[in-house]
Amino acid sequence: MKRTKLIGIVLLIISILIFSIGIFLQYNMTFSSTKGFSYTEVDTDNIAMSLNTLSESKILKYRTDDSTITAVEMETAPVSVYIPPRVEVYDGLTLEELAFKLDKNLGNDYIAGKGYLIANLCVEKNVDPYVAVAIILHETGCGSKCSNLARNCNNVGGQKGKPGCNGGSFKKFDTLDEGITGFIDNLSRNYYSIGLDTVEKIAPKYCEGNTWAGKINYFVEKIRNS
Repeated sequence: MKRTKLIGIVLLIISILIFSIGIFLQYNMTFSSTKGFSYTEVDTDNIAMSLNTLSESKILKYRTDDSTITAVEMETAPVSVYIPPRVEVYDGLTLEELAFKLDKNLGNDYIAGKGYLIANLCVEKNVDPYVAVAIILHETGCGSKCSNLARNCNNVGGQKGKPGCNGGSFKKFDTLDEGITGFIDNLSRNYYSIGLDTVEKIAPKYCEGNTWAGKINYFVEKIRNS
């Protein structure tokens, strides 16, 4: 009798344990079905493109729930790209475009590649860059081959002054950049600043020849149309 009673008690305890385990497992399964999902940030290249639901510019999250992927679009701040304004300095050209145009006309000789320096100085000193280059090409022969005055003394445009080049009346400069700067400064100070701002106005003071203006205007038109 006591043995039978003991067996009954053991079976009752086992039943209670099994029932408790069953309730615990059922609770966990219910909780998992409602709360068991995770979020992971991914790039649209990896998820959005495959789902074809969101734009490429969005960052989204995906949720896994019962083996189902659900894409959720997230708000993103608008992206702005700064585009600097176009600054035209002469003849509808930017400084870089003007320099490129002048370089095309300076050729491959001694003054080649000085387009940016000339353009920058002319804009700064209010000198017509086409006229400045035209005078350089004519006066120093740089339309084909630069003269010895340009090569040996860095004098462009036929500037006079001291120290003299080889003891002469034409000025000597230590570098080509100094010669170009002095030339454009001379045009600015002694011509453009006092109203001599066209080839025809410059001609009587710059050169005694009657054909000088026509020759300079030839180069001006050639540069303008290049």
